Amino acid sequence: MDQGILGTKVIAQIGILVHDIEATSKAYAEMLGVEVPTWNWTDTADIAKTEYLGQPTEARAKLAFFNLGGLQLELIEPDHNPSTWRECLDRNGEGPHHIAFLVNGMKQVVKRLEDRGMPVLQRGEYTGGRYAYIDAERDLKVILELLEND
Repeated sequence: MDQGILGTKVIAQIGILVHDIEATSKAYAEMLGVEVPTWNWTDTADIAKTEYLGQPTEARAKLAFFNLGGLQLELIEPDHNPSTWRECLDRNGEGPHHIAFLVNGMKQVVKRLEDRGMPVLQRGEYTGGRYAYIDAERDLKVILELLEND
C-alpha cells in the first residue's frame, strides 16, 4: 500500500503552544482523568543543535507529554529565543502548533517536502533522535513535525 511522501499515514503527536505549561497540564490532566505529567526543558543548544530558519538558535522550551493510546499530546511553552514555537505563539496565541509523524529517512523525507515547496522551519536533535518542523501551511494548513528515532 502506498505510504505517500512521508512514508506513513499514522499521526504520532499533536503539539499545542501554551503560555503556562503547569496550568495547562493540570487542566488537561483533570479533563482526561490522568496524572499531571512532569514537564522537562528541551536540551541546550550545544546538545540539541537547534536551527531556526537555517540559523543556530539558543531556543528552548518546556515540554509536557500526555500519551493517549496511539496519539501523544505535547504541550510546549517556549522561551524568549527565536524559534517556530515563539514566532507562532506571538503571532497566533495559544493553540495548535503542529501535527507530527514518525518517519524513517529524515533527509529523504525533508528533501521530498522541500521539492514540493514545503521548507524546514526548525530542526534539532533530542536524546534518541531528531526532529524537523516543516512549513506545510500553504498546502496543508498546518506545520508538520517529522520525528526520526534512532
